[in-house]
Amino acid sequence: MSLDPAHAARIVKAVHGRQEILADPAYELELADTLKTSYGASGLVELYGRFSSGDGFVDALMRRSVLRALSRSCGARLQVGSGAVFKHPETFEFGNGVFVGAQANIQGRYDGTCVIGNNVWIGPQAFLDARNLVMEEYVGFGPGAKVLGSAHTGMPADVPIVRTDLEIKPVRIEAWADIGTNATILPGVTIGKGAIVGAGAVVVSDVEPFSVVAGVPAKFLHWRTDSDLTRTASQNNGAIHER
Repeated sequence: MSLDPAHAARIVKAVHGRQEILADPAYELELADTLKTSYGASGLVELYGRFSSGDGFVDALMRRSVLRALSRSCGARLQVGSGAVFKHPETFEFGNGVFVGAQANIQGRYDGTCVIGNNVWIGPQAFLDARNLVMEEYVGFGPGAKVLGSAHTGMPADVPIVRTDLEIKPVRIEAWADIGTNATILPGVTIGKGAIVGAGAVVVSDVEPFSVVAGVPAKFLHWRTDSDLTRTASQNNGAIHER
């Protein structure tokens, strides 16, 4: 066994989003239909809780089957990690090939909209305020990254802030964008197509397509080029290419 770490960065092939998405087995679709018929919404939520934390085949099958039964729509090959939490999944639309990492927390609202497009990858421990959220296809959302889609008005000032009205602003992450680990997207922000948000950034305003932003608050660094893609992958220890 070698104790010497590999010092050179390396590029490896991506996994997520590169494979053909096959239809789910018929028995899974039938299971979801049966669950939907047999349980009310509250019953399905309770049932999800029974299988939310396991890592086995049955646990994973039941998580995606219950979500299929609860959600507005659900594409093929949904993957949901253990401990993932969903609030108001009846407002969710999942595309094909969506991955939701372990302990991710996606919070919708009964009258909200949450669209997660084809081949979106959501990292472990991500938090998404999904009251009015659209993620287009092939979005990468890093571990621990956050979407904040709302804030209290804080007015009037003579009552506790948590009792003041909530202002919900739409957040949109356009296709191919990549959000770095622990980055935070604030309410009302649109991340342009193919943009890169650096790890730990706090994004307070719209990001132009195919640009690179980083920092607190996030600022424009430069436009993407093919050489930038290679450098970013190397700086992230290949994380983009391992999805």
